[in-house]
Amino acid sequence: MEMKIKPLAGLKVLDLSRLLPGPYCSMILADFGAEVLRIEDRRFEEEGTGMNTVMRNKRHMTLNLKHPKGKEIFYTLAKDADVLLEGFRPGVAERLGIGYPQLKQQNPRLIYCSLTGYGQDGPYSGMVGHDINYLSFAGVLGLTGRLDGPPVIPATQIADIAAGGMNAAIGILLAVIMRERTGKGQYIDISMMDGSVAMLPFMANLYWEGGTVPGRGNTMLTGRYPCYSVYETKNGQYISLGALERRFWVALCKKLGREDFIPYQFAEGEKREEIFYFLRKTFSQKTRPEWMEELKELDICFGKILDLPEVFQDPQVRHRGLIAEYVHPTKGKINLLAPAVKMSEVSWEVRVPPASFGEHTEVVLKKLGYGEGEIEDLKREGVI
Repeated sequence: MEMKIKPLAGLKVLDLSRLLPGPYCSMILADFGAEVLRIEDRRFEEEGTGMNTVMRNKRHMTLNLKHPKGKEIFYTLAKDADVLLEGFRPGVAERLGIGYPQLKQQNPRLIYCSLTGYGQDGPYSGMVGHDINYLSFAGVLGLTGRLDGPPVIPATQIADIAAGGMNAAIGILLAVIMRERTGKGQYIDISMMDGSVAMLPFMANLYWEGGTVPGRGNTMLTGRYPCYSVYETKNGQYISLGALERRFWVALCKKLGREDFIPYQFAEGEKREEIFYFLRKTFSQKTRPEWMEELKELDICFGKILDLPEVFQDPQVRHRGLIAEYVHPTKGKINLLAPAVKMSEVSWEVRVPPASFGEHTEVVLKKLGYGEGEIEDLKREGVI
């Protein structure tokens, strides 16, 4: 039986981040029970709260951190918080009076996570950026694309989500565990460029151990060899082939009646081009569904390249519960991406739908002891 108690229940998180990286991190924490309160200045209201896909299970309030009364409210919240997540440029939080040095004085157990593009120090620390820029500096973008072609922008935000948001969540959880042992909070410095560089173990190994500089579209895992590539089928759809291990390559060659190709899996020059030509011609003679049916029982690494509607209807995606349907109180049924982490003793649910801008401001203030009149005064003064 799944337990309804979430592993992060009772963990209070203040989320000052915006856009995608920070909210993705706080979504992970919120999905597993953390009480996440997003705080944004009213001046961002026209931009909305961000993508519904990462805003579930959180509350949202408005607060002007430049106003003395806004700081007072924030200090009250921070005094009782376990985690603070922010995505300002280095130095901004300190200038606002809400940096880690200021807040740890009143709450030494506070775990403070700063999530930025290039980190808190170094020659790039003050630069602005987006996912494409962090991947550029990390070498990921330069390695992505076809041989002799330009760099290709990935379809998903690798630096924002994996290098940034996920690493921030890992750092926070590590700090929570350490606080259980020491009683002390700590500061966490997460850089999306750092995280992107750390995602290069294969390429780094080729360079350091193999003595070669990996080129775009010119390595074992980026399309240099026919056994690990993509192919177009008869109906204009594509399949992916990952017959990297010898046993998979042998099985494929036997199936296609070309056992003579078996010794040349990683051949260079004319032989490589011959095999590429054969596979391209062969896969173009049948449709993608026909190839899936024909090869499904063959023990090779093989797949169909899907578009987004196909992904969301795919039987494996559906079976794994990766699409969560939720009935929003005002918008009706909406779809959300479910957590990828599956645990035997923990269930997942949408406790709180994606909030509207400032939806919980008054609720939070009333919980802090503010009366109706005081809240109206805060509105008039531009504090909330």
